[in-house]
Amino acid sequence: QVQLVESGGGLVQAGGSLRLSCAASGRTFSSYAMGWFRQAPGKEREFVAAISWSGITTYYADSVKGRFTISRDNAKNTVYLQMNSLKPEDTAVYYCAAYTKKVAGPDSADFGSWGQGTQVTVSS
Repeated sequence: QVQLVESGGGLVQAGGSLRLSCAASGRTFSSYAMGWFRQAPGKEREFVAAISWSGITTYYADSVKGRFTISRDNAKNTVYLQMNSLKPEDTAVYYCAAYTKKVAGPDSADFGSWGQGTQVTVSS
């Protein structure tokens, strides 16, 4: 089982940027796809982005495409989410997830682990 710890959340003005990090420990990080999800108050958790084990294949929700970038550094056992041009509707708790397969997309539900979440608040 892999343990995940997110960091990098905070308060930012609309139009600003944040970079989230998710540090993994435990099983072999580089063998599995990773993803970012978010949950706003009163809403269900939703898919944001995913990246394959190699970092070659990425998927994004339409709402963040062109503004967010997911990446990973397998040498550091870390996955990142660079968030630019932030909007108030991006406000949510952001969660990192480890999949149980090498490639995973928006419809994949093969999760192995979840992080505890990090709050992102975008003010207008």
